[in-house]
Amino acid sequence: MEFENRNDLPTPALVLDVEALDANLAAMSEVLPGDRLRPHVKAHKCTRIAALQAVRGHRGFTCATAREVIGMAKASLGDDLLLANEIVDPRRLDALASLDARVTVAVDSVETIEAAATAGIAEVLIDIDVGLPRCGCAVAEAGALADRARQRGLSVRGVMGYEGHVVGLEDRVKRSEGCATAMQILARAHADVGGDVISAGGTGTFDCNSLATEIQAGSYAVMDTAYAKQGLPFRQAIAIEATVISVSKRHAVCDAGLKTLGMDHGDPRIPGATVWYCSDEHTCFAADPMPKVGNRVRLLPAHCDPTMAYHERVFCLEGERVVDVLEIDLRGW
Repeated sequence: MEFENRNDLPTPALVLDVEALDANLAAMSEVLPGDRLRPHVKAHKCTRIAALQAVRGHRGFTCATAREVIGMAKASLGDDLLLANEIVDPRRLDALASLDARVTVAVDSVETIEAAATAGIAEVLIDIDVGLPRCGCAVAEAGALADRARQRGLSVRGVMGYEGHVVGLEDRVKRSEGCATAMQILARAHADVGGDVISAGGTGTFDCNSLATEIQAGSYAVMDTAYAKQGLPFRQAIAIEATVISVSKRHAVCDAGLKTLGMDHGDPRIPGATVWYCSDEHTCFAADPMPKVGNRVRLLPAHCDPTMAYHERVFCLEGERVVDVLEIDLRGW
């Protein structure tokens, strides 16, 4: 092993608490066993973590990019892969159609249906707008799009919809009510579309989405401080190991910043300190007592998905000991 101890790691370094990861996977598999969960690999972008999820009984996976689908198939994790995203690039669609894997693609328009059919994609889900202003067709269009897909030789497995506008709400009552409203929309679309699959949900709604046949949660595996505010039964498994490089009377600076952390959900948290702000390569913070130059600090990211994608590898820790290094092999496009 190139590095044996946490303090040996060159910083900034992405680290993973393997005990916390295992606890998270176990907790989720108890609530959503087998095909009730379709883990979203965009959260960690790592086939070796996906393999651990498969061992827990979750053999179907959600992907956000064609690269993720291809990488999962090459890693022998292609039992049932859903690209929960619209795609019209013929080269990427051709690549997906040629895989030795079961691949389903989300469609929400005549154009995406035609692109999938032309490439030889076999199966699709009709993507429904359930309140998040992103992809998805209107409920009134769903039945006609399903008919069009079937006319083009595609098998329509069912519907999907992502209640992303509510999964991050800290108040559980509001989160549950918002999820229920979104799923009522999805249920109306499913009545027109048919099929066995109703795919929806995320980490924030994993235990309150009763309509979906499968939940697309991903962040639960490694977690972040945004989801930690919801009191979910999952532990923070990833962090950024950083080194203090400058100290003044008022603040300290470590060597990890915007290019190391996903910042769209806010600043990272440093236990026992107050983060002032992050710049490209620095995080400025205050603490009592103040650290010394050369001390190590641990930053907890507010959003795990982009944080994982920023790094080529993650160092696995058991306590202070480095026990493995995992490649983040699904990153990029």
